[in-house]
Amino acid sequence: MSSAGTVTLPPVTPGIDVSHHQGSVNWHRVAEAGVSFAFAKATEGNSFSDPGFAANWSGMKDAGIMRGAYHFFRPARPVDAQVDNFVQAVGEIGESDLPPVLDLEEAPTPHGDAWEDVPSDQRVPLIVSWLDAVENKLGRRPLIYTRRGFVSLELPDPAPLASSLLWIAHYTIKPTPDFPKIWSKWTFWQFSESGSVDGISGPVDLDRFNGSPADLTSLIEH
Repeated sequence: MSSAGTVTLPPVTPGIDVSHHQGSVNWHRVAEAGVSFAFAKATEGNSFSDPGFAANWSGMKDAGIMRGAYHFFRPARPVDAQVDNFVQAVGEIGESDLPPVLDLEEAPTPHGDAWEDVPSDQRVPLIVSWLDAVENKLGRRPLIYTRRGFVSLELPDPAPLASSLLWIAHYTIKPTPDFPKIWSKWTFWQFSESGSVDGISGPVDLDRFNGSPADLTSLIEH
């Protein structure tokens, strides 16, 4: 508590996340705008590769932005094929890269949602299989991106997921996000889907890392 009676919040580090929906990104201008890290969509399911990933992956590194890659999980698709799809797209996770990410959220289909096609007691084991296989192939334990409402609705007994760090989605003006209590803290927070950043045309997701830039560097060194 400061002398003025206001709460002093812990430091956070600004970042963004992108996919091909952002079009061509000028990553050097993004870096000049103060963005320290970014995640880019790499793959989805067992066959889709984001058409903007290769340019984003190299562009982030060239601009000196700490980079990460994520995979959108399709629970009704074979896990091994989804692992191969992601690993083939990313190639490797370098020492200066953020851990890989598994995106867990609703998976729409023409007839509903793919999660409803998978028995509830099989959902978390499928997720853990992906996490374990990617860690084995790329040498880093993946993060989990999700939101509290999705976990409570679709993932009975999610406790095994707590071995991965949390990237939580919660669009709010509150100083901290709500997140599933199987985690003791959040590591990354997607707090807006309608941000504006120099170097990107149109809206972009805005994120925060729960710590200082030095803490972020320490994260990738462990």
